[in-house]
Amino acid sequence: MGPQKNILCLSHPVCEQHLQGIRHPEQPARISAIRHRLQNAGIWQQLVHREPDPIEDQWILLNHSMDYLAEVKRAAQNPPAVLDGGDTIMTEKSLEAARRAAGAAVMGIDAILQGKFYTVFALVRPPGHHAEYDHAMGFCIFNNIAIAAHYAIEHYGVKRVFILDWDVHHGNGTQHSFEWRADVFFCSIHQWPLFPGTGSANEQGKGDGKGYTRNFPLPAGSDDTVYLQLMKEEILPLIQQYHPELLLISAGFDAHAGDPLAGMQVSSRGFAEMTQMVGEVAHQVGVKGILSFLEGGYHLEHLAESVQVHLEKLAECSPSQK
Repeated sequence: MGPQKNILCLSHPVCEQHLQGIRHPEQPARISAIRHRLQNAGIWQQLVHREPDPIEDQWILLNHSMDYLAEVKRAAQNPPAVLDGGDTIMTEKSLEAARRAAGAAVMGIDAILQGKFYTVFALVRPPGHHAEYDHAMGFCIFNNIAIAAHYAIEHYGVKRVFILDWDVHHGNGTQHSFEWRADVFFCSIHQWPLFPGTGSANEQGKGDGKGYTRNFPLPAGSDDTVYLQLMKEEILPLIQQYHPELLLISAGFDAHAGDPLAGMQVSSRGFAEMTQMVGEVAHQVGVKGILSFLEGGYHLEHLAESVQVHLEKLAECSPSQK
């Protein structure tokens, strides 16, 4: 593997303290397993590491209501606290972890649009793509990737952002953030039926956003062949047609064959090939950069291996590697 100094990795120790002491699939060991594998492979030492600052309220409020932000702050005062129907929990360090995970959105966009990095990976938790405008959901507190898209548009005047979500669960929160808009194209591949129950193929946006949401629900058991064919025949052409300035990835790895929370049959190699395909089309359309966020993935070994190959392929697609 060649030099990785062209990839910015955003993470913070507090992201491993969220849900500390709580039995939960979205556990602190997810990040430590990834870090240990990357260290053993010699990759961790080659990445450029930065710690994201806690996000400011003004950027959270681009995507979430003031009442919801106040609810999160109140919950943080009395941990452990449940934010939704039972699976999104806040412990002592959760608010800071959530603020820094969302802070990676701001720092990642700055790094790309100021020309410092082409490729950024946000190794953060809690994940974000289920978080809605006014409530938490599915382990997610703030919608990190949606905040990144809003920030790029509001702060830098970006006109077209493409979000590809290949987490095994539909990114309901991200879709709902942008389904009325044409400046963000949201595309999701996910298992169907499965939590959260949204993401049918006929959900394609509303009003000005009609046609700028595309969902590809797949049955349980779908494997590399199915995913890669879908990427080649449907998703890559959508990216080419939309011609985005930025490409954001909700990189969940819970479609892996060994994941305990779903029923797909994707391999780590499959994730590597998907990353390579996305990297190649990103170059073809001339995006300013790729920002990838860790979302799901709950089998520690398979998650760590999938993140490793994802980073390896992101490194190959970075301009300095050409």
